[in-house]
Formats: sequence, C-alpha cells, structure tokens
Amino acid sequence: MDNRLNPSWVHTRLAALVQHQEKGQSIFSKPEISCRAARMEQLWQEFFSDPSQWWDNRFIKKSPKYPDFKHKTRNEGLWMDGLLNPPWVRTKMATMAMGRRQSGGGLSSRVPNSFGNGDNACKLCQEGRLNEALHMVELMVQQDTQVPIIVYVGLMKGFARRKALAEGKRVHALIVQSGIASDIFLGNILVDLYVKCGSVLDAWKVFNAMPEHNVCSWTTIISAYVDHGQYEQAINLFQQMLQTGVAPDKVAFVVVLKACARIAALEEGKQLHSQIIKSGFESDVIVGSVLVDMYAKCSCIEHARQVFNNMHERDVMSWTTMIAGYAQQGLGNEALTLYEQMKQEGVQPVDVTYVLLLKACASIAALEQGKQFHSHIKESGFQSNLIVGNALVDMYAKCGSIEHACQVFNNMHERDVVTWNAMITGYAQQGLGKEALTLFERMKQEGLQPDAVTYVVLLKACASISFLEQGKQLHYQIIRSGFESFLIVGNTLVEMYVRCGKIEDARQVFTNMHERNLVSWTLMIAGYTQQGLGKEALALYEQMKEEGVQPDDVMYVVLLKACASIAALEQGKQLHSLIIRGGFQLHVIIGNTLVDMYAKCWSIKDARQVFNGMHERNVVSWTAMLAGYVQQGLGQEALALYEQMKQEGVQADIATYVVLLKACASISALEQGKQFHSHIIESGFESDLIVGNTLVDMYAKCGSIECAREVFNNMHERDVVSWNAIISGYAQEGLGKEALTLLEGMQREGKKPNEVTYASVLSACSHSGLVEEGCHLFHSMCNDHAVTPTVDHYACMVDLLGRAGCLADAEDFINKMPIQPDAVVWKTLLGAARNRGHVEIGRHAFDQVMRLEPENTGAYVLLSNILSNSWQEV
Repeated sequence: MDNRLNPSWVHTRLAALVQHQEKGQSIFSKPEISCRAARMEQLWQEFFSDPSQWWDNRFIKKSPKYPDFKHKTRNEGLWMDGLLNPPWVRTKMATMAMGRRQSGGGLSSRVPNSFGNGDNACKLCQEGRLNEALHMVELMVQQDTQVPIIVYVGLMKGFARRKALAEGKRVHALIVQSGIASDIFLGNILVDLYVKCGSVLDAWKVFNAMPEHNVCSWTTIISAYVDHGQYEQAINLFQQMLQTGVAPDKVAFVVVLKACARIAALEEGKQLHSQIIKSGFESDVIVGSVLVDMYAKCSCIEHARQVFNNMHERDVMSWTTMIAGYAQQGLGNEALTLYEQMKQEGVQPVDVTYVLLLKACASIAALEQGKQFHSHIKESGFQSNLIVGNALVDMYAKCGSIEHACQVFNNMHERDVVTWNAMITGYAQQGLGKEALTLFERMKQEGLQPDAVTYVVLLKACASISFLEQGKQLHYQIIRSGFESFLIVGNTLVEMYVRCGKIEDARQVFTNMHERNLVSWTLMIAGYTQQGLGKEALALYEQMKEEGVQPDDVMYVVLLKACASIAALEQGKQLHSLIIRGGFQLHVIIGNTLVDMYAKCWSIKDARQVFNGMHERNVVSWTAMLAGYVQQGLGQEALALYEQMKQEGVQADIATYVVLLKACASISALEQGKQFHSHIIESGFESDLIVGNTLVDMYAKCGSIECAREVFNNMHERDVVSWNAIISGYAQEGLGKEALTLLEGMQREGKKPNEVTYASVLSACSHSGLVEEGCHLFHSMCNDHAVTPTVDHYACMVDLLGRAGCLADAEDFINKMPIQPDAVVWKTLLGAARNRGHVEIGRHAFDQVMRLEPENTGAYVLLSNILSNSWQEV
C-alpha cells in the first residue's frame, strides 16, 4: 500500500471501497456483479470440498493474471486476492493449512507446506545439476509430494539442450504419473523436448495425445517436421491446424514458409502469402523477409522483389535476404546494384551480407568489385570470421585469381573442411589438378578429415586431367570413409571412370550403387555413347525404363547421340515420338540433336523436316543442318542453306565456318572457300587451330597447294592434324619429295607422326614413283617408330610396288602380310595388273576380291580390261 510506484488512482479506489463498506452498502449491488460473486462463492465451495480437482499454481505462475488455482477439466480459475472472493475464504485456507501441518495429510500432495524440495530442485536445475534434480523429483513423486510445474519445465528444457532423450523420457513418465500430462503448457514443452532430442515420432505421439492444442503446440510440431526435412508433412500439418480453427501467428507462418522454400512449393507459398495479408502480418519485418526468401528459392525473383519493395520496414536481414535471392539465381549484377541502393539508405552490411555479395561477385567473375568488398571486410573487422574467409577464397578462385585465393587461405587463422574444399575447388576449376591433389595431401597432414564434397571435387580434378591411378586411390579412400553410399559421390565416381576411358569400372560402380537417380543413368549412358558403344547405351536405357525412371531433356539428348553414333534410325524415330509426347520438342537443344541424329542416320529429309519445324533456331541449329548436308556429300545444298541463314540474320561461329569450309572442299568450290577465309579473318577466328587445319585441308582439296602452304606457314600453333592436312595435300598432287621433306620438318618440331601421317606420305611416294623411299619409310614406321601398320598402309605399299611395275613383289608382299588382306588390298593389286597387262596376277587378284566381296562390280570391270587388252595384243 505504501509503494511509491503505485498509480495515484489506487488510493482513491480503496477509499471509495471503504466508504461503501462503512455505510453497509455492498460493492456487489449491480445485478451482473452479484451474479459473478455468487459463481465465485460456488467455485470456492467446490475447491474446499475436493482440492484434488484443482491445479495449485501459486508457486509457479509468472503473471498475476494467471489464477492461483485452476480447475483440471473446466479451466476455471480462482485468485486468492480476487475482489469478488467471499470473506470466509482466507479463514478457510488458514484452517486447512493448519490441519495439513498437524496431520501431514489432507491437501499435502497438492498444496506444498513450504518451498522445500521444489525450491531445491529448481536450484539444481538452474545450476545445471539436472540428474540430481531429476533424482530428487522422482523421490518427491514417490512420496506423493507436489512438484511445482516450473521444476518439470526446467528439467525438460535442460535435457532438451543436452539432447538427453533417455532422461527426457524419465521426466515424461513422472509428468504422466503425477496426473498433469494433459496440461497444454507442459505438453508443448514435451513436444519441444522430443524434437530437440531428434525423436520426431515421440514428439508426434505426445502432440497426438494432447486433449487440446494451441498455436504454440501446432507450431512446435510443424517446426519439428521442417527441421527434420519432412517439408510436405509440415505443410499438411499447417493445413490441419487451419481446419481445427486455430489461427496461426507470425511464428507459424515463418516456419511453414521455410518448408515451402525448401521444396520450392510455390503455389502453397502463394496461398500462405494471401493468408498472411488477411492476418495482418505482412507488415512484420521478419515475415516479409521470409516471404522474400520463399519466392527467391522458388525461382520467382520478381515476386520476391515485389514483396521486398512493398515492405514498410526493412532491416539489414531484409536487404541481405533479397541480395541472397539474386545471388542464388545467378543474378550477380542485380545483387550488386541492390547493395548500392542499400548503402544509399544508410543500412550497414553484416558478415552474412558480405558473404552473399562475395558469392554474387563469384557468379559473374567481378574480381574488382570483389576486391573492394575485401577492403570493406577488413575495415569492418570481419576478416577473422571463418565463413567470410571461406567466401573470400571461393570468390577469388572463381574469378580466376588463384594467387589471391592462396593468399587469403594462407593468412586464415582458422580453417575448416569448407575452407580446404574451396581452395581445392579453385585449383580444379583452373585445370590445376596436380595442385589440387597436393593440397589434399596437405589437408590430411594437418589432421582434417575430408567430407563428401572434398572427394567430389578431387574426383572431378582427376577426371579433367585423366589421372586414373589417383582416382582409383581416392575411390579406395572413399570406401574406407563410408562415403561410397552417398549418391553424389557415386555419380562422380561413374563420371571419373568414364572420362578416364574406363567404361567397365564405371559400370561396376554404377551397378553397385544402392541408390541411383536420373543423373546416375544419364552419366552411364553418356559414357557408353562417348566411347562409341551406342548399342550398350540403348540397352541400358531399356533397363532404366524397366525400373520406372523417366527421362528428361538431357537424357533424350544423350540417347539421340547414341542413335546417331550407330545410325540406329528406327530407335531414333521412337525416341522422337516420345519427345513429342513429353512436350520436349520445343527445346532448341532437343531440336538440334534431332537434326544431327537424322543426318548421321542418312535421313537428310527427316533432318530438314525437323529443322523447318523448329519454332526457335540458333546458330547451332543451322550448323547441325549444314553439317548434315556436308556429311551426305551435298556441298551445294549446304552453301545454299548458308545463304538462307545469312538472310535471317544469324551470325556464323567457328563451328559454322569449319562446316562451310568442308562443304567447299567436297565440291572444290575454291572461290567460295576464299570468301569464307576472308570472313574468318574479319571475325577473328583465323588463329583458331581447328579453323586453320580446315583451311589447309580445303585449299589442298581444291588443288591450291600454294594457298594451303601459306595458311600452314602462318599458323601460330600446329598439331598432328595440321601436318597431316598439308602432307595429304602434297600427296594428292603427287609431290612425294615435298611430302617427305614435310615429314622431316614435322619430326624436327617434336610432333610424332601417326598412322594417318604415314599413310599420306606413302601415298605421296606411290604417286611420285619413290619406291625406295617408300619402302624405307614403311620399315622405319614399323621398326623405329613402333607404329603398327593397318590395312591402309599395306594397300599403299601394294600400290607403290604395283605402280613401279613390281607386280610379283607386290603379290609376295601381300602373301607375307601378318594380317588378313581385305578386298581393297587385292583390288589395288588388280588395278596394278590392269595397268601392266599382267593376266595371271590379275586373275589371282580378281579371285581373291570375289572371295571377299562377291558383289564388287568394279573388279569385273578391271579384269575385263585386262583380258580385252590381252586379246588385242594377240
């Protein structure tokens, strides 16, 4: 009463009350008040007749608004200092307390005689001595002594922090034994206990057994499912909550929005947005930020920005969330622009903001902007932050500045596995596979254990440089570490073996995988296709269908390439039908691959039909159709299509010019080829190695060996293909000595001649009559350079000897071949016999051709010429 902080009206109200009582007037004179007073007297009578039906909250209630006693079933409350209490209540309470002290019975189990054991248990909980407190509570329950609810709360929250499931279950059992398990407050905390101990099933059982649920109950169980990755169940539970009439609060909305974001449930997210607007929570800064995040993760960045723009209040996390949305969608420029706007509004970034800004820089290789952020990070004191340091390493690596990445990495006082992964990834992305593997060894030496991401990056590094042995060693370590069962690791192992040319090892890994997704099947089928094993690829696709896996657009591209590799036209057509049914025919990459497949299956009409029916065509589409014509030997049609391509405003790229030069070569269109050469120079493509090789080949096949040599001499870089092209050109012109000189020059430059090189030079020697040089070259190829001769090389030698008139030597050479001669070899001898009019050798060669190729009409013509010339001589 004498508290100085009491409001001034307290004394006035009390004075009025005293005056009423002095005058004998009842303060309950109004009818409604009298009714309430009568009900209150009735409740107190019920309480004293059976106190066991009431909860005693006097020692645990946190607010005066909460009743001192609460009925266990009706939820009606009684307050000791209630103004409507009958005057006899306090007397009755004092009498009951005295009787309890004298007899030790009565209300002893429900109304504590002192703070005694309850206070001691509370103190133990506060000191973190939870097991001692639990033991004390178990003794209290055994003695039927009331345990304050606050003690149960302390125990449950303490064991939840420790994730002590067994002890939490003991507390749960005590609550049930005490008969207070139906209390909604305790029920919510029990659900939270089981959730934090990782037992969602037990949490659900408690929730399901609760006689009533409030928004806190629902939010707790929904949050449990979200935390354990069961997002669809969480969304369904939220719908059930609405059906029971419980209105969600902002926490519930935030939790369910996160579930929608995790599984990109855009439609459900939009419905939640509408409910949030109706509930009036849209103006809440936390709800608004989570809405932005949900839309961004559902790839609906425009809606995210709209929500962001409409927020009445924005804090640093709102800005950071919007920046994160842009960064996640690969819109680095938009993220950096938004940061500038953020600065203008005076909002200071935090460490998370800088992490996202660095990711934005990495996504667009904005090195200079990244360096500026690095300076700001130093000024803000965030450089020692581990996550920020990791983001800096990642940014510099992805921007191609491996030196700066190393500098940041080496200066970090603390490094975790993410740090090492970022640095290893940086080396791998720069093609520095050896350095990546060296850093991995250093990582192990420093005692850090690699995770699945580490192995994935290292396997990709091995694949990029065909480090098969290192890849196998990593595979062994992966098995020992238990990461082989990880889906992403299994997929990367398949990819590594495929790219290292070990298709059988890849298949073994694929077969042993406990789990496979569409990516697994696509990698394995693509591996077969790349190895030229189209039949195996299509067979595996049939197995995939049997397992119920549905292909996507990427899979269809791989399958069409498999059909193209073995000219499987009928299977290609079947795939085309499935593509139309699946609605994939509008994808430009599918259309391009269909054109290529039909062209390589020698169905140029189908290729052109697909090409004409494409709603969208890019330069790849035109190039695929051009290549189809060239492959069919239809050079004129290819050049005509190029004119149409120009009219539609499509600019040729390097691949287009390569195809066009091949078209010119196929029909000896020298002038057109020169025009393309001019366009190539104007476009800056002349320095490209493949373009240079194709130019040499085009000029050579068009008979302009001088232009071919000029291009060859001006090339900044030359490979074996370059040398083969120019040597072949001289061979076609019968310039054997020049071809031999070029071969010597090639060897002086350190380029190792291959089978094609020797075949071209032998052909040149044959056309030039250089028998001795040709024979010497053949023996040198076999003995000095360890090149195993093919049938083509033997045919060149037969032609060389035959042109020189050494038919007997040529026949003897064939008879001594270590491999079975084919029809081409015998037909070469037959041609030489015709030129020399040698009937006997000609007849023998003809018989051998007929044995191998009975339908070879050309052999009949050659033999006829021999016999005709022989009769004319007679």
